Amino acid sequence: MKTKLFLTGALAATLAITSCDIKKKGDLELPEVDVDVTTEEGNIPEYEVDWMDVDVRTTTKMVEVPKVVIVMEEEEVEVPIIDFDMPGEDKMERTLLVETEVYEKGADLEIKQIRADNNRLYVIAELEENDDKLDGKKMRISDQVELNAPDLDVKYIIVGNRPNRKFNNANTYVKSMNDLDDRVKNAKVIYED
Repeated sequence: MKTKLFLTGALAATLAITSCDIKKKGDLELPEVDVDVTTEEGNIPEYEVDWMDVDVRTTTKMVEVPKVVIVMEEEEVEVPIIDFDMPGEDKMERTLLVETEVYEKGADLEIKQIRADNNRLYVIAELEENDDKLDGKKMRISDQVELNAPDLDVKYIIVGNRPNRKFNNANTYVKSMNDLDDRVKNAKVIYED
Protein backbone atom coordinates (compact mmCIF):
# COMPACT_ATOMS: atom_id res chain seq x y z
CA MET A 1 0.00 0.00 0.00
CA LYS A 2 2.87 2.36 0.73
CA THR A 3 4.30 1.54 -2.69
CA LYS A 4 1.07 2.51 -4.45
CA LEU A 5 0.85 5.70 -2.45
CA PHE A 6 4.45 6.52 -3.27
CA LEU A 7 3.89 5.87 -7.01
CA THR A 8 0.72 7.95 -7.05
CA GLY A 9 2.49 10.79 -5.23
CA ALA A 10 5.50 10.59 -7.59
CA LEU A 11 3.17 10.71 -10.59
CA ALA A 12 1.39 13.75 -9.19
CA ALA A 13 4.71 15.51 -8.43
CA THR A 14 6.05 14.79 -11.92
CA LEU A 15 2.96 16.19 -13.55
CA ALA A 16 3.04 19.27 -11.30
CA ILE A 17 6.64 20.06 -12.31
CA THR A 18 5.91 20.16 -16.06
CA SER A 19 4.50 23.28 -17.73
CA CYS A 20 1.01 21.84 -18.23
CA ASP A 21 -2.33 23.09 -17.02
CA ILE A 22 -3.61 20.14 -14.97
CA LYS A 23 -7.18 19.86 -13.71
CA LYS A 24 -8.08 17.13 -11.23
CA LYS A 25 -11.33 15.26 -11.88
CA GLY A 26 -12.52 13.25 -8.94
CA ASP A 27 -11.05 12.24 -5.54
CA LEU A 28 -8.35 9.75 -4.71
CA GLU A 29 -9.72 6.58 -3.16
CA LEU A 30 -7.41 3.69 -2.41
CA PRO A 31 -8.70 0.16 -2.24
CA GLU A 32 -9.53 -1.25 1.20
CA VAL A 33 -7.65 -4.38 2.10
CA ASP A 34 -8.97 -7.08 4.49
CA VAL A 35 -6.68 -9.35 6.30
CA ASP A 36 -8.13 -12.29 4.55
CA VAL A 37 -6.96 -10.71 1.32
CA THR A 38 -10.24 -9.59 -0.05
CA THR A 39 -10.08 -6.30 -1.87
CA GLU A 40 -12.57 -3.83 -3.06
CA GLU A 41 -12.20 -1.86 -6.20
CA GLY A 42 -10.47 1.49 -5.68
CA ASN A 43 -10.65 4.79 -7.54
CA ILE A 44 -7.71 6.70 -9.01
CA PRO A 45 -8.56 10.26 -10.05
CA GLU A 46 -8.42 11.21 -13.72
CA TYR A 47 -6.25 14.11 -14.79
CA GLU A 48 -7.09 16.34 -17.73
CA VAL A 49 -3.92 17.80 -19.23
CA ASP A 50 -4.12 20.98 -21.33
CA TRP A 51 -0.91 21.10 -23.35
CA MET A 52 0.33 24.17 -25.20
CA ASP A 53 -1.99 26.09 -27.53
CA VAL A 54 -0.47 26.32 -31.04
CA ASP A 55 -1.38 29.23 -33.33
CA VAL A 56 0.02 29.17 -36.90
CA ARG A 57 0.14 32.48 -38.83
CA THR A 58 2.42 34.41 -41.19
CA THR A 59 4.42 37.62 -40.96
CA THR A 60 6.48 39.61 -43.44
CA LYS A 61 10.27 39.72 -42.98
CA MET A 62 13.27 40.64 -45.10
CA VAL A 63 15.23 37.49 -45.90
CA GLU A 64 17.95 36.65 -48.37
CA VAL A 65 16.73 34.54 -51.27
CA PRO A 66 18.84 33.17 -54.08
CA LYS A 67 18.45 34.92 -57.45
CA VAL A 68 19.57 33.79 -60.86
CA VAL A 69 22.26 36.15 -62.11
CA ILE A 70 23.11 36.51 -65.76
CA VAL A 71 26.85 36.82 -66.07
CA MET A 72 28.14 39.01 -68.85
CA GLU A 73 31.10 37.46 -70.61
CA GLU A 74 33.44 39.19 -72.98
CA GLU A 75 33.61 37.89 -76.53
CA GLU A 76 35.34 39.15 -79.62
CA VAL A 77 32.74 40.56 -82.01
CA GLU A 78 32.73 43.01 -84.91
CA VAL A 79 31.78 46.48 -83.61
CA PRO A 80 31.33 49.47 -85.93
CA ILE A 81 33.85 52.29 -85.47
CA ILE A 82 32.79 55.79 -86.44
CA ASP A 83 35.68 58.17 -87.06
CA PHE A 84 35.04 61.83 -87.80
CA ASP A 85 36.83 65.14 -87.40
CA MET A 86 35.63 68.57 -86.36
CA PRO A 87 37.86 71.59 -87.02
CA GLY A 88 39.90 72.63 -84.00
CA GLU A 89 38.73 69.70 -81.84
CA ASP A 90 40.81 66.79 -80.50
CA LYS A 91 39.38 63.31 -81.01
CA MET A 92 38.87 60.71 -78.33
CA GLU A 93 37.74 57.11 -78.52
CA ARG A 94 34.61 56.14 -76.62
CA THR A 95 31.83 53.58 -76.66
CA LEU A 96 28.26 54.62 -77.40
CA LEU A 97 26.14 52.05 -75.57
CA VAL A 98 22.35 52.01 -75.63
CA GLU A 99 20.71 49.68 -73.14
CA THR A 100 17.18 48.86 -72.03
CA GLU A 101 15.52 46.40 -69.68
CA VAL A 102 12.71 44.11 -70.84
CA TYR A 103 10.53 41.63 -68.99
CA GLU A 104 8.08 38.84 -69.77
CA LYS A 105 8.91 38.95 -73.51
CA GLY A 106 12.33 39.07 -75.08
CA ALA A 107 13.36 41.81 -77.50
CA ASP A 108 16.15 42.87 -79.84
CA LEU A 109 17.83 46.27 -79.63
CA GLU A 110 19.92 47.60 -82.53
CA ILE A 111 21.48 51.00 -83.22
CA LYS A 112 20.06 52.16 -86.55
CA GLN A 113 21.38 55.72 -86.87
CA ILE A 114 23.65 58.27 -85.28
CA ARG A 115 22.96 61.91 -86.10
CA ALA A 116 25.00 65.01 -85.26
CA ASP A 117 23.81 68.56 -84.60
CA ASN A 118 26.27 71.20 -83.32
CA ASN A 119 27.88 69.56 -80.25
CA ARG A 120 25.30 66.81 -79.74
CA LEU A 121 24.99 63.27 -81.03
CA TYR A 122 21.68 61.44 -81.27
CA VAL A 123 22.03 57.66 -81.03
CA ILE A 124 18.82 56.16 -82.42
CA ALA A 125 18.16 52.48 -81.70
CA GLU A 126 15.24 50.25 -82.62
CA LEU A 127 13.54 47.98 -80.05
CA GLU A 128 11.55 45.03 -81.43
CA GLU A 129 9.88 42.33 -79.35
CA ASN A 130 10.66 38.73 -80.26
CA ASP A 131 9.08 35.38 -79.39
CA ASP A 132 11.36 34.61 -76.41
CA LYS A 133 9.39 34.14 -73.18
CA LEU A 134 11.05 35.43 -70.01
CA ASP A 135 8.41 34.00 -67.62
CA GLY A 136 8.12 37.18 -65.55
CA LYS A 137 11.89 37.69 -65.40
CA LYS A 138 13.68 40.83 -66.52
CA MET A 139 16.65 41.04 -68.85
CA ARG A 140 18.88 43.86 -70.05
CA ILE A 141 19.71 44.09 -73.72
CA SER A 142 22.12 46.47 -75.44
CA ASP A 143 23.93 47.48 -78.62
CA GLN A 144 27.04 49.58 -79.06
CA VAL A 145 29.34 51.29 -81.53
CA GLU A 146 32.81 52.74 -81.09
CA LEU A 147 33.25 56.44 -81.77
CA ASN A 148 36.48 58.27 -82.50
CA ALA A 149 35.46 61.93 -82.38
CA PRO A 150 35.62 65.09 -80.27
CA ASP A 151 33.89 65.03 -76.88
CA LEU A 152 30.22 65.61 -77.64
CA ASP A 153 26.99 65.43 -75.64
CA VAL A 154 25.06 62.21 -76.42
CA LYS A 155 21.31 61.65 -76.30
CA TYR A 156 19.92 58.10 -76.65
CA ILE A 157 16.58 57.60 -78.39
CA ILE A 158 14.85 54.22 -78.66
CA VAL A 159 12.18 53.67 -81.31
CA GLY A 160 9.62 51.19 -79.96
CA ASN A 161 7.35 50.58 -76.98
CA ARG A 162 8.97 51.58 -73.70
CA PRO A 163 9.07 48.60 -71.30
CA ASN A 164 7.65 49.56 -67.91
CA ARG A 165 10.90 49.35 -65.93
CA LYS A 166 12.53 52.13 -63.84
CA PHE A 167 15.87 51.34 -65.46
CA ASN A 168 14.50 52.66 -68.78
CA ASN A 169 14.01 56.24 -67.57
CA ALA A 170 17.46 57.29 -68.84
CA ASN A 171 16.46 56.97 -72.51
CA THR A 172 13.91 58.80 -74.66
CA TYR A 173 11.33 56.51 -76.28
CA VAL A 174 9.30 57.30 -79.41
CA LYS A 175 6.76 55.12 -81.23
CA SER A 176 8.27 55.58 -84.71
CA MET A 177 10.94 57.54 -86.63
CA ASN A 178 8.16 60.00 -87.62
CA ASP A 179 7.77 60.92 -83.93
CA LEU A 180 11.33 62.31 -83.63
CA ASP A 181 11.35 66.02 -82.88
CA ASP A 182 12.44 68.45 -85.63
CA ARG A 183 15.87 69.07 -84.14
CA VAL A 184 16.69 65.34 -84.37
CA LYS A 185 15.06 65.00 -87.81
CA ASN A 186 17.17 67.86 -89.16
CA ALA A 187 20.46 66.62 -87.66
CA LYS A 188 23.06 65.18 -90.08
CA VAL A 189 23.14 61.39 -90.33
CA ILE A 190 26.74 60.28 -89.69
CA TYR A 191 26.06 56.54 -89.29
CA GLU A 192 23.29 54.30 -90.59
CA ASP A 193 22.90 50.56 -90.31
